[in-house]
Amino acid sequence: MSKINELHNNIDAVRVVGPVAIGANGTVSGKVIDRQGFGGVEFITSYGAIVTTGTVATIVVKEGDATGAMTSVADTDLIGTEALASRLGGATTSGTGANVAKRIGYKGTKRYVTVDVVKSGTTSVGCVSVNAVLFNPEVAAVANP
Repeated sequence: MSKINELHNNIDAVRVVGPVAIGANGTVSGKVIDRQGFGGVEFITSYGAIVTTGTVATIVVKEGDATGAMTSVADTDLIGTEALASRLGGATTSGTGANVAKRIGYKGTKRYVTVDVVKSGTTSVGCVSVNAVLFNPEVAAVANP
């Protein structure tokens, strides 16, 4: 059996939340992603510098059969946990709680998915961004727009 070590033509990357600073007790709703033609999606969340240890940015993955009817995803349809993909309070040293990338996968069956970033606390979160990697396409090679 030959193994193909090539990912480039078998994924699509989509920005869900552009790099943004979230103010105190704010929420940023991500762009809704259409999964049609792809078997799964992995969300990659990047956290920039964060200056306070009490800052919490919670990732909430949502799904729906229509773009206007998104609901929170059941834990059984996630690979990993929203808590592990979130930036919880604690250490802010670079590579620990700041300047890190985290991930969470979706294995459910709904056509549309997105991520909200919910910030709690009185100070703003440094820069946060979320990208989606759609994988396992029905038809490869995937065009790079």
